[in-house]
Amino acid sequence: MFLLGVLGNGFPVKEAEGKKVVLMGGGIGIPPMLQLAKALSRTETNVTIVSGYRDAQLFLKEDLEKYGKLYIATEDGSVGTKGNVLDVMDKEQIKADVIMACGPMPMLRAIKNYAGEHEITAYISLEERMACGVGACLGCVCKTTHKDAHSHVNNARICTDGPVFDAREVEI
Repeated sequence: MFLLGVLGNGFPVKEAEGKKVVLMGGGIGIPPMLQLAKALSRTETNVTIVSGYRDAQLFLKEDLEKYGKLYIATEDGSVGTKGNVLDVMDKEQIKADVIMACGPMPMLRAIKNYAGEHEITAYISLEERMACGVGACLGCVCKTTHKDAHSHVNNARICTDGPVFDAREVEI
């Protein structure tokens, strides 16, 4: 019998220790932020959570509140701040040493830009389709700022080199 375990690399929990960390999740990126918040709760880390939803169906809200101050954005404005997770950052004047995020690609692009403009370290989880899951097919490749040892071009395989990347190192 063969069992394939967790693929790739996760968020750098140890690097966040002692820092003001903002976890940002949108849509299907919210459950991974809950797991990360649980992991960070076992460290000396100041955690703020910003979650983005389409409407008032706030799945995992009560669970998230156990692990940090929770702010909510909804696209329709039915709960919290009308808009997206970055609208919450601006409205609530939330400051961060580190941002860790998972969600739709437009959200991750905006967070990458925001972090760059504000000189904040950001780690983003790229949730791409992973055909083989072991890096052989190159179906989940993203552009990077450094050369990949496997392909010798500026690419990273999300399934093996990620899915979590320092936002400064990927082009999305």
